[in-house]
Amino acid sequence: MASSSMRSSSWTSKQNKLFEKALAKYDKDTPDRWQNVAKAVGGKSADEVRRQYEILIEDLKHIESGQVPFPNYRSSSKGSSITNDEER
Repeated sequence: MASSSMRSSSWTSKQNKLFEKALAKYDKDTPDRWQNVAKAVGGKSADEVRRQYEILIEDLKHIESGQVPFPNYRSSSKGSSITNDEER
C-alpha cells in the first residue's frame, strides 16, 4: 500500500468512477458521508475517500483559476475536429 507521504493511494479507474457516483449520491449533508462513500467504492477507508475528495477539490481550484492549461487536442482525421482558433 502507498505510504502516507504520497499524494494519494492508488485508485483504479473503476474505483474513481464509483467514487464519483457515490459523491453524487451522498452529498455534504449526508450523515456518515465518508463511510458511505468508502463502502460504495470498496477497498478504501473513510479517510482515504475523504483525502481523495480533498485532492479533487484542490485540482478543481487549480483548473478554475487557470493554473492548469487546456490540453492541445489534435485529431488524426482532418475536418472532424475543432481547431484551437475555433474553440476560442
